[in-house]
Amino acid sequence: MSGDLFLYNTLTRSKEKFVPLNPPHVGMYVCGPTVYSNPHLGHARPAVTFDVLFRYLKHLGYKVRYVRNITDVGHLEDEMAGEGEDRILKKARLEQLEPMEVVQQYTNSFHAIMEKLNVLPPSIEPRASGHIIEQIELIRVLLEKGFAYESNGSVYFDLPAYNRLYKYGKLSGRVLEDLMTDTRKLDGQQEKRSPYDFALWKKADDSHLMKWPSPWSTGFPGWHLECSAMSGKYLGETFDIHGGGMDLIFPHHECELAQSVAAQGHDAVKYWIHNNMITINGQKMARSLNNFITLSEVFSGSHPLLVKAYSPMTVRFYILQAHYGSTLDFSNEALGAAEQGLARLYKGMEVLEKVIPSGSPGEVVKNLAQQVGDALSDNLNTPIALSRLFDGIRLINAVKDGNSTISAYEKEELINLYKTVVFDIMGLQPETEGRKDKADLVKKLVDMLLQYRVEAKAKKDFAASDNIRERLTEMGVIVRDTKDGFEWELKD
Repeated sequence: MSGDLFLYNTLTRSKEKFVPLNPPHVGMYVCGPTVYSNPHLGHARPAVTFDVLFRYLKHLGYKVRYVRNITDVGHLEDEMAGEGEDRILKKARLEQLEPMEVVQQYTNSFHAIMEKLNVLPPSIEPRASGHIIEQIELIRVLLEKGFAYESNGSVYFDLPAYNRLYKYGKLSGRVLEDLMTDTRKLDGQQEKRSPYDFALWKKADDSHLMKWPSPWSTGFPGWHLECSAMSGKYLGETFDIHGGGMDLIFPHHECELAQSVAAQGHDAVKYWIHNNMITINGQKMARSLNNFITLSEVFSGSHPLLVKAYSPMTVRFYILQAHYGSTLDFSNEALGAAEQGLARLYKGMEVLEKVIPSGSPGEVVKNLAQQVGDALSDNLNTPIALSRLFDGIRLINAVKDGNSTISAYEKEELINLYKTVVFDIMGLQPETEGRKDKADLVKKLVDMLLQYRVEAKAKKDFAASDNIRERLTEMGVIVRDTKDGFEWELKD
């Protein structure tokens, strides 16, 4: 698979050819979780989306530095106004824990879930609390350039000052005048020159546990600031890709973009890429809306909306079945369909390993590889790529049934294609050792029963022989008698 990669850029609202700033190196920054509760199904979508992009860029030969942050301070309950209680501090107060206990507990939980989903770890995973100095220095620059001001120990970004030189809202399409109309009166706004200015540094009161000294007060950084500071530190003033969920476009990414432009005089990011949301009954799945399903609940089947447990690979396949830019509505039926689709994919790959090649090479396999590559290079279109892979499985089954042929060379090429795309790029995993053990046990038990059936037939106990076959058929085992004994397979 080769050729040009095209990605949809939120900034230009168009699909663009991907041209790295410094090939073959690619810098990619993705907003990670705010660690105050267990990861839910909505968190899986950006994790899987940008994992596939990371894998595909590496497959294309790029050397990728992938930075995904951990937010462990400064994410306040009211994201729009940058006011309210810190989400981690609130969780610490409710659970009577130290804030960093909460951070460690849910960071560990996030990492464990990512490992189950086979999401590769990023190259660097910085924490906001570990980069306070960098954030203070960025605030100094913004103050010196006239894009920020201090008020009662807090520092705010001056949006009208920024908007006089640059265009605020070019990422989200929001207009500053509309923000003025929509802004609510909130505590702390009397400190601001304009109600829509956002906090770069907040002065902490005595009860606030997570705070640091600064030239302006003992306090803590604003949520938007951390990503500008950490992306700049690890990827430079300009880098290739910034990713995240579509819900972050405003205010988080819009404010982040403004901070970086104000500090540097130019855009920091070439391609802004956003995945769409997982919804329930058309509403975004989110902790703040209390309509989320944790991934642990999905894996155990313990949520009331689920009728059974679903494996991490089923969840990954469920996400890959939809284009990352489209909404994906949750239902138990959708997960069940994904489970069946993944089983068909694995089954087809197993059949491919066993088919006996014959005939001369044709163009079918070459065309299939081209179609899969074209789909992935067209804005990471995983559903079309999967559709092409299922086209290939129909060919594989036709060869198995004697209705088509492939050469030995084509078989080898197909095996390589499926392993590369399914395992290396899409990140789906073959059966775990535990499942293989169960499959081996099933095989031994069915073989044992069919051997009893052979012995029953030898003794002319046809009633017992027929009974074994009928009972196995009821359980989904297809039995075929052969001149050498028997063969069997499970119904798809």
